[in-house]
Amino acid sequence: MKSEGYWVELYQGQQRLGGGFLVTRRFVLTALHCLRGLNAVEEELNIVLADGTQVRGEVRRRDKDADLALIEIDAGHDVRQPVPAAGVARAGMHWRGPYRPAENDVELTGQVDHAGVSYLCEGGALIEALQLTTDQYLGDYSGYSGGPVETGDRKRRPVVAGILLEQVPDRCDAGRNTNVLFAATLREAMQRFDHFDVVHLLDVLRPPQVRSDASPALQPAPSPARHQSDRVEAVIQAFQQLADGNVLDPVRIAELRYLALKEVFMDDSRAVSHE
Repeated sequence: MKSEGYWVELYQGQQRLGGGFLVTRRFVLTALHCLRGLNAVEEELNIVLADGTQVRGEVRRRDKDADLALIEIDAGHDVRQPVPAAGVARAGMHWRGPYRPAENDVELTGQVDHAGVSYLCEGGALIEALQLTTDQYLGDYSGYSGGPVETGDRKRRPVVAGILLEQVPDRCDAGRNTNVLFAATLREAMQRFDHFDVVHLLDVLRPPQVRSDASPALQPAPSPARHQSDRVEAVIQAFQQLADGNVLDPVRIAELRYLALKEVFMDDSRAVSHE
């Protein structure tokens, strides 16, 4: 797994637990059942990014009913991977699963049959889900759980609409599986975890830091006014995207936009005071 992708592999020691993906540069979303092999006492694990970089993480939230988990990356790590945009899928859209459990596994693609349906998942919760059909008939899709569901043009910035959770068994033969999968919508996940507050959403807006070994002459310092203007514009665009995609409730988006702009101005004020 060597790429600039935003998906990750989760390990405890040498034991592979499953996959997940970055929702900000601080948090990884995964299916809770992918962590079944995690030591019940230890909440820490190793996260292998798509470029092979290893970072430490800790499980911060578990939603057993919805089969979702949120993992925080240790603050000492500078994650440079891209963070996908959040989106909402519609019936009839094509989708892809860029995460593959192994390099010899196929990449999943298919069609969104139903978007935003109520689905009773194995955890017991009634969640908002995507019903997906795959083009690939693999029989067993285990290992793909926790991976992202992308929609839209793959040549542009990835738009993630859901997280893979379950596959549907054949109703005539319980020992056989179909090529129908269910994924929790990203909107469902964002509503279940309080870590998606303004500070964490701002992580999506902050670009990776310039490498420390780069020549100072190649790092011109932006003017404070320009820096502030760029951040304000990025905040407005990001939350407008969430509003347009119906990923979050409009009232909540308005609140987050206000808090985000306040945070931007406070950050810049603190930076100026320390100069």
